[in-house]
Amino acid sequence: MLLVGLGIGILAVVVSGLLGPKKATRAKLMAYESGNDPERGGVGTGQRFPVHFYLVAMLFIVFDIETAFFYPLAVAYQKLPQFAFFEAITFVLLLLVGYVYVLKKKVLEWA
Repeated sequence: MLLVGLGIGILAVVVSGLLGPKKATRAKLMAYESGNDPERGGVGTGQRFPVHFYLVAMLFIVFDIETAFFYPLAVAYQKLPQFAFFEAITFVLLLLVGYVYVLKKKVLEWA
């Protein structure tokens, strides 16, 4: 299985190198700075770099982890001891505290 996985990964890299576009323009070789043009300022120029997109991405990861936590809990709920319910409630309350913090910091406001 490991060899099959490695083979598929190596094959994907080789095929993309053979079939992919070969013209490297200046725009294609520029660093991608999350939608900001690095030539006109941004990181390293003394200007403030907006971190809003990173905060939203981190929020997505936190709530994605919540889903990954609750799925096995829901599947095996009947077989779990009763304290698992209270652990789940504690987890939800901790996430709620984080959500209230995010709302107070206005991270989800785009304007």
